[in-house]
Amino acid sequence: MLLLEANMANNKIIDFLRSLKITYTVYNFFNKSKLHHNKKPYLKFGIKKPLYKGISSRNFSSLNANDTPWLDNEISFNEIKQKLDNTSFSEEVKTAILQWKENGYIVLNNFISHDKVLAINNEIENLLSEKKVKFTLGNKIMFANKQSKLISNLIADEKITEILSFVLGKKVLPFQTINFITGSQQHAHSDSIHMTTYPLGYLIAIWIALEDINETNGPLSYYPGSHKLPYVLNNNYERGGNVFTVGADSNYLKYEAKIEEQIRKMNLKKIIFTPKTGDILIWHANLIHGGEKILEKKSTRKSMVVHYFAEDVIKYHEITERPALLK
Repeated sequence: MLLLEANMANNKIIDFLRSLKITYTVYNFFNKSKLHHNKKPYLKFGIKKPLYKGISSRNFSSLNANDTPWLDNEISFNEIKQKLDNTSFSEEVKTAILQWKENGYIVLNNFISHDKVLAINNEIENLLSEKKVKFTLGNKIMFANKQSKLISNLIADEKITEILSFVLGKKVLPFQTINFITGSQQHAHSDSIHMTTYPLGYLIAIWIALEDINETNGPLSYYPGSHKLPYVLNNNYERGGNVFTVGADSNYLKYEAKIEEQIRKMNLKKIIFTPKTGDILIWHANLIHGGEKILEKKSTRKSMVVHYFAEDVIKYHEITERPALLK
């Protein structure tokens, strides 16, 4: 009982420290070398503050960058097709990209070879056994790419990055990996509340099936067309916070409620993604997605998410109001 009470007290202290803006500022100050990526974009967009200080959409409210990913603009099907005709992409990839503007996602079947999938799964098992990675935030294994050359090389492979760069109209850089052994069961959300850019939309993600997925083991789900909805950022829900704090983690429930309100209001249709091993899903920065309930309790749902930022944009985390750290 005493140990439990001590753990609860420690968690409260950690939560309190995480709510303070000064905590992130100090941490960022000692990691300034990982913030140089924002230097040129700050100058470009007129952001006059130290790189290690907090930043959020409030800092951009008076700006009008007039810059969005080209496929988010008014552009015809034929114009997209003409640009695709000048690429070396396979016909499958070209056909999939033609659906991006309307749907906000791309599915590519058997894109990652079974040998590479096996290698990733073995790598994650080894990293866990060697305690080089661990589960955080429930069942997430964060930043395995920082501990694995195999994973780091795979996510930077031109076969993937050329497609992502074409979709955004800017070169992309891998930011992080998240590996799952079981389903996330995460409520519907848009990645842009967590990993954000100015101008908006210059984040893109892929989800790789590392085994066959079915409707019982907590599959991914998403809402086609939801990327066209207004972005929900800190000012669009009761985030809380003030000049000293970024708001309590418990207020994230209000964000989730705001997303659910969007889904109901627009009568969005949910698709449950049940891919085969090696299939990938590429999704827009604002596509609403989540994880379904795990119906078969002892089942696995091995998968890997990779988030990429575009170059030449401000990269930060809206919900915690801190700049992104990149090597």
